[in-house]
Amino acid sequence: MTAWVLTSLALATPALADLRMCNLTTSRVGIAIGYRDPQGWVTEGWWNLNPRGCETLLKGQLAARFYYVYAVDYDRGGEWSGRSFMCTREREFTIRGVEDCFARGFDRNGFFEVDTGEQKSWTIQLSDPGRPGAPPPR
Repeated sequence: MTAWVLTSLALATPALADLRMCNLTTSRVGIAIGYRDPQGWVTEGWWNLNPRGCETLLKGQLAARFYYVYAVDYDRGGEWSGRSFMCTREREFTIRGVEDCFARGFDRNGFFEVDTGEQKSWTIQLSDPGRPGAPPPR
């Protein structure tokens, strides 16, 4: 699969405190996220983002510094992924725990880490490789 590029930025708007995802590509993408809450690890999905669209993934002030994202390009294939392996499934899901994904009947995918720097609000932007101003693919 193709590796894609990630750019993150903090929101300056004090009225909003959410984790948001913006799809800067020309493709439809599916988004899954992972994070740690007081009960442990959680993965959730799928949010479907239209080209050039944005979506709020988690509402309210962010409770963690690190969030994890796995995204799939529905139109051209490829994915945005990383080295933090967590459980997913094909349909809408909320899964507790990141261990023994296959044994529990789930899929296992690599998520990339997003460091929010302990901001209370954050927007993640997915962009195509080779886009002007985008960092090179990893």
